[in-house]
Amino acid sequence: MRVMTFNIRFENDRDGDNGWVFRRDLVIESIQACSPWILGTQEGTQHQLQYLRDHLPAYAMHAVGRPPEDAACQYPTLFYHSRYLDLVEGGEFWLSTTPQVHRSKDWDSAFPRMMSYARFRDKRSRRLLWAVVTHLDHMGQVARVQQAQMVKNWLQGCQEAKVLLGDFNDLPGSSVHQLLTASSTELQDSWQLSGRGEGEQSMTHHDFYGNPNKGRLDWILVSPHFQVRSAEIARNHQDQRFPSDHFPYWVDLDLV
Repeated sequence: MRVMTFNIRFENDRDGDNGWVFRRDLVIESIQACSPWILGTQEGTQHQLQYLRDHLPAYAMHAVGRPPEDAACQYPTLFYHSRYLDLVEGGEFWLSTTPQVHRSKDWDSAFPRMMSYARFRDKRSRRLLWAVVTHLDHMGQVARVQQAQMVKNWLQGCQEAKVLLGDFNDLPGSSVHQLLTASSTELQDSWQLSGRGEGEQSMTHHDFYGNPNKGRLDWILVSPHFQVRSAEIARNHQDQRFPSDHFPYWVDLDLV
């Protein structure tokens, strides 16, 4: 199965020629070209997510309990290919001391941050797996660690196969990375498992210029139930216009 994480960049009027309306079809094309079974997006507003839903007919979107009147909120969101997977259950919560309070934030977090999760059944093998998507804070160092701890605590309750996708706004080797790849989570970094090295070829954030500059912020972490067959960062663009300020990252996995 192929799993993909993609920070699609929120709808920002200050982005000019890189605004959502000019690149949304490139986002669709990038996803369709990759054809993941599971897609985890970050920064999508309801308007953007609805556009993806409308233009990706093979996919269902998992989004529960989101107030329709809050058009500006940015959500990490799971999409799944309905040909291959059935949704069994799922939910989401805010990474704060009051996780059930919409848009709640704590510590030094600049923005409210959330985790969304779903349990899927593979239609062919009938095996179950968990997928989790999140987006940790880009400013608050204390918040980022606390948010990662909440994700870790939740993951430790999952005994089946699991995959964690997201923009973690931190680097391999950081406290956040160490927390989430600790032995108690049973998660490992798919990029490292694939044998790929660090450096420019591993970086995913590029500010719409195509030249990555902030390290490997976007990760896919997998439990030992998966074998990583390949890992790729998709760098597609059209006439020097990029789908987002992040490159999407995908891995091919075997459920063993």
